[in-house]
Amino acid sequence: MKTRCAWCEKDDLYRNYHDNEWGKPVYDDPTLFEFLILETFQAGLSWYTVLAKRENFRKAFDNFDVKTIANYSEEKIELLCQDAGIIRNRLKIKAAVSNAQAFIKVQEEFGSFSKYIWAFVNNEPIDNKPETLKEVPATTPLSDALSKDLKKHGFKFVGSTVVYAHMQATGMVNDHVENCFTRT
Repeated sequence: MKTRCAWCEKDDLYRNYHDNEWGKPVYDDPTLFEFLILETFQAGLSWYTVLAKRENFRKAFDNFDVKTIANYSEEKIELLCQDAGIIRNRLKIKAAVSNAQAFIKVQEEFGSFSKYIWAFVNNEPIDNKPETLKEVPATTPLSDALSKDLKKHGFKFVGSTVVYAHMQATGMVNDHVENCFTRT
């Protein structure tokens, strides 16, 4: 039997996410954008809630196509607000649109969102090597700085906790506990 980080032992959805995605470095802009949008919807909720609705989000948000989302009309936003398959929070839906617009601006300024965001960790994942889940923080001074910079670039719902979760999900930070099989 594999030893995993204890947080993922709820069910197969969590285990599969943990085993195949969480903490693995992501450098492509489309996947970084997907995680950013999903993390913003997670604000104030459990990640499990978002993960369970992930396929619905993909359908509702045009496979997270950043250019399409950046041009969503008020009618599309209203349709999303009625979609029971996703989290129907109007502010978060509108933030997804403005975040898509900000994402595109960052791509234009830095060449890619990946170049921009990975520069915060000098293009190298930070391995915290926690022994237990209690050692895994919700925020760090680095997530505080990145959150502040994202906001400066026009992003919304990107507080330090959301940003740190994004850093973990996309492998900028490795917080798999010491005895997790993913470390071998």
